[in-house]
Amino acid sequence: MRFLRRHKARKTILVISDIHLGAGAYVKGMKNYLEDFHYDKEMVDFVDYYSSGDFERREVELIINGDLFDLLAVPFVEFFDDEFWSEDAALEKLKMIVEAHPEVMQAYQNFISKKNKKIIFIVGNHDGELVLKKLQEYLLCQFSEETRANFVILSEGNGEYLPHEGILIKHGHEYEVAHQFDLKSSIVSDEEGTRYFIPPWGSYYVTRVINKFKEERGYINAVRPIKKAMINGLIYDTVFTIRFMLANVFYFLMVRFIYFFKQGNSLSKIFANSAGELELFGDYEELTRDIFDRGDGVHCLIVGHTHEPTHRTYSDGKSFINTGTWTDMYHLDWGKKTIAPQLTYAQLNIYENEERPEIALRAWKGVNDLPFTEL
Repeated sequence: MRFLRRHKARKTILVISDIHLGAGAYVKGMKNYLEDFHYDKEMVDFVDYYSSGDFERREVELIINGDLFDLLAVPFVEFFDDEFWSEDAALEKLKMIVEAHPEVMQAYQNFISKKNKKIIFIVGNHDGELVLKKLQEYLLCQFSEETRANFVILSEGNGEYLPHEGILIKHGHEYEVAHQFDLKSSIVSDEEGTRYFIPPWGSYYVTRVINKFKEERGYINAVRPIKKAMINGLIYDTVFTIRFMLANVFYFLMVRFIYFFKQGNSLSKIFANSAGELELFGDYEELTRDIFDRGDGVHCLIVGHTHEPTHRTYSDGKSFINTGTWTDMYHLDWGKKTIAPQLTYAQLNIYENEERPEIALRAWKGVNDLPFTEL
């Protein structure tokens, strides 16, 4: 009888992540191979659904858990090399993205303009430049003065957010050395006062390796698991895959291996450090068990980053959720949809006189009699 129970919730918390808004399908008349978000209408319908009808009077908190914008995938900007990471360059990239997705931005404006509706935006590794002041000011200016307080940018602290007792939300890039960056110390200024974002080396890798190969194979960063993708690529797309693998090896040797060597480390330590930094998209359920072992009352951890929608409830009653992504993914594992989009999100319903909220991972199917399916 859950269809009756949902009307009694006093608050609903929605968690989405990895939207990856880019500069649009076409930029200056040329096809943009770096644009990964193609579900503007679906996003508008999703936001509208949870701010109207049964949810109109209910308190609804929409948490965008990192990578709302993909500032690493904006082509054709007049900034090169390290200038690409300046505050002015980052602002130009953000403007291109916002102008490319006006319907989505308007939907967020409509959402926060309604009673008891709020958006919490957690900065991720693909929109890390949002720690810069000019970008935050520009983003907030997209909303009316009366509603700006209902759009909160979390760009300080340790990147964690607790919307309810026992519920911890973080983007998840913090678990990978390649994508780690400190929200405070990642900003520097030159002698002229120009501010720069100091990205993790993984961001350099995306802009200098992944983006170049995406022009040839748009799916190169969207196939999981990575090992199977490389094996299949060697069989069915041999030359391209070999080129891609060699580019990865060369980049890592130049950027990280030689860096460790110059620090005077022993070969054993160099290989150990390299192995740690090459650990991408590991078993997040294992990596995040430390959260539950801290003894601070967390019973549900929600992350994103890896684009792998997952919901696990353990024998001790604790839960792990990865909210996946709103971009197309291609899976080579049995039991997972290969191409069909899964616009996934977590929904938490908080009821009166109940200690823990009802938690579910859902896939948005559009506005109809049952607009979501449960995963």
